[in-house]
Amino acid sequence: MDFKLTEEHIMIRDAARDFAKNELLPGVIERDEKQEFPKEQIKKMGELGFLGMMVSPEYGGGGMDTVSYVLAMEEISKIDASASVVMSVNNSLVCWGIEKFGNEEQKQKYLPKLATGESIGAFCLSEPEAGSDATSQRTTAIEKDDHYLLNGTKNWITNGSTADYYIVIAQTHPEKKHKGINAFIIEKGWKGFEIGPKEQKLGIRGSDTHSLNFNDVKIPKENRIGEDGFGFKFAMKTLSGGRIGIAAQALGIAAGAYQLAKEYSKVRKAFGTEIMNHQAIAFKLADMHTSIEASRHLVMKAACDKDNGENYDLSGAMAKLFASKTAMDVTVEAVQVHGGNGYVKEYHVERLMRDAKITQIYEGTSEIQKIVISRSILRD
Repeated sequence: MDFKLTEEHIMIRDAARDFAKNELLPGVIERDEKQEFPKEQIKKMGELGFLGMMVSPEYGGGGMDTVSYVLAMEEISKIDASASVVMSVNNSLVCWGIEKFGNEEQKQKYLPKLATGESIGAFCLSEPEAGSDATSQRTTAIEKDDHYLLNGTKNWITNGSTADYYIVIAQTHPEKKHKGINAFIIEKGWKGFEIGPKEQKLGIRGSDTHSLNFNDVKIPKENRIGEDGFGFKFAMKTLSGGRIGIAAQALGIAAGAYQLAKEYSKVRKAFGTEIMNHQAIAFKLADMHTSIEASRHLVMKAACDKDNGENYDLSGAMAKLFASKTAMDVTVEAVQVHGGNGYVKEYHVERLMRDAKITQIYEGTSEIQKIVISRSILRD
């Protein structure tokens, strides 16, 4: 196995690192406190190519591999997970889903704006009664003459009010259950499409999370992605790749907290010496570093599987499961290393701890990842 990054990979990683430090770090605490969407920063991310990294240059994207994407995701997430979740959804779910499964007309119409950040995308699967159980879609898209009529509610939608284009999963043929589900591209401003209140969240407070309501929204038939009934497969295949992005986000959150804790341990003194010299702290840092490195290897393995055209359902699920647990464990310990200072906003680690929790929930809870993993290993 070759663990060395190419020069291009290093360049991309360093560019993301510089952007995070220079553009995202200033004001990140204030944005979190005010629940303020990083509009200007996201615009700059689009201009630098971070929102369409894996999109083919033919459609305005960077044409990069998944390894490049997870390297950038880690660096952005070390500083601001609210910005990295926008990057994750736009890259992994919206752009990749349209390019992989959309027709040429859909790619030409939507990808150029999404890939450059001129427009932002959202992925709408979860509902009040359909979170982990994605087969229980209550949102309906009933086929009419030249369109579908969309009705229902979607919950916890990232980029809920800031997106321009939304991929919506809905039930067209209830009698067929999950085989009757379709995926559609809808646009902000269509009649009957209403954006609900912003969610008050524990973490990633700068990200724009809303419920969405659809009341007789007319969707042109050309906006259906794939064949009739392909929607559930579309959602599962897209989420499988999305989990790699969230695993990279969790890795970044953990790595960011670890770096802060390590730096703090070198300057904070207790009992006449820097606290890094106390075994209790040194051993915490050793455990944190080991878990982060293990997570990084799992994330890179999943990314390589995807780039090599291999099945990445198992590796992606393992990466997300382990990296999200690492994010929680490491951020909690980072607060502990900081002591009382860890409990106040100015040292950043309390925010990272709050941000870490969502990585165990969205794009498939940790329990769902265990289902994916166990089914995969028991088939062998």
